[in-house]
Amino acid sequence: MRDTRLEVTRTQILSFRRQAGALNARLPWNPSSLRRAAWAGLQDSMPRAALLSIHARVAETKPSAWEDPAFVQVWGPRFHVFVVPACDRAVFTLGTMPDGVKGRHRAVELARRLEAVLAGARVPYAEAGRALGVHPNSLRYAAATGTVLIRWEGARQPMVWTVPGPEMDVQEARLELARRYLHIYGPAASETFGRWAGIGARLGTVVFDALRSSLTPVSTPIGDGWILASDEEALQGAPAPAAPARLLPSGDAYLLLQDADRELLIPHAAHRSAVWTPRVWPGGLLVDGEVVGTWRRSDTRLTIQTWRRVSRAERDAVMQEVESLPLPGIEGRIAVQWDH
Repeated sequence: MRDTRLEVTRTQILSFRRQAGALNARLPWNPSSLRRAAWAGLQDSMPRAALLSIHARVAETKPSAWEDPAFVQVWGPRFHVFVVPACDRAVFTLGTMPDGVKGRHRAVELARRLEAVLAGARVPYAEAGRALGVHPNSLRYAAATGTVLIRWEGARQPMVWTVPGPEMDVQEARLELARRYLHIYGPAASETFGRWAGIGARLGTVVFDALRSSLTPVSTPIGDGWILASDEEALQGAPAPAAPARLLPSGDAYLLLQDADRELLIPHAAHRSAVWTPRVWPGGLLVDGEVVGTWRRSDTRLTIQTWRRVSRAERDAVMQEVESLPLPGIEGRIAVQWDH
């Protein structure tokens, strides 16, 4: 570990995050690319947000991409719906296991009871909750065992079923979850990791302390943080060319930020309030590496709100993204309304 803090700029940080998050150039369609696209998980709390996050990162994404065998859907960090690499299920489930005896017992016991009552069946989660005599939302606590998978399509209740538990130590799962977080969201502090993972600031600090020998301390325009030592060269390297345009969905990893990190990404306060609203967040419009507006879709109509004048070339790049969106059940062209 370095003795002195590495000083980095806003430009370096955002360039690093775009490159680490595969947002500069789309990856070829293959299992390795899908895993990289979901390296820190793909939040899917808005129906098919994960699909659009895949599309922003991987070429030839089809409407069924989120159902690829490379993925599973779980209640992951903060009990939100996530699409994660199937081979990394343990990281995004066991990695969120409570540290306290009471919390861990609740997760394990609820998972045990759920497995017994389902007996291999897949059922709507409300039905599973009734069978156990609990509110169905409490089933999310069992997800930290890694034995619960779900399928949620947005319009209906999630289907829930159980699978054998992953063979991974809880502590190693937490450490790997932190490594994933740092690679996609770094530089970062332990407190923000703890909040993102849903394990709390104290446990977040414990995890970062355990990783300390493999981390590099960093000084940023918004305060001190940490990166993986293996990412130091990439963070200091020359910025890679940014993609002309990307339509990032609500909850996309590039936008899933807190506190001062939001200021770093979007310096203007009024623009931040347009992205991180009190209710349902819109998507973010990324043009040449900067978030320049928001977008929302209702069926075949897509509304784009920009904060600055968009050139003809930029508008053409955005329209190419719109026309390539892998939207299930949509026939014909999408009508775009531009607001300035």
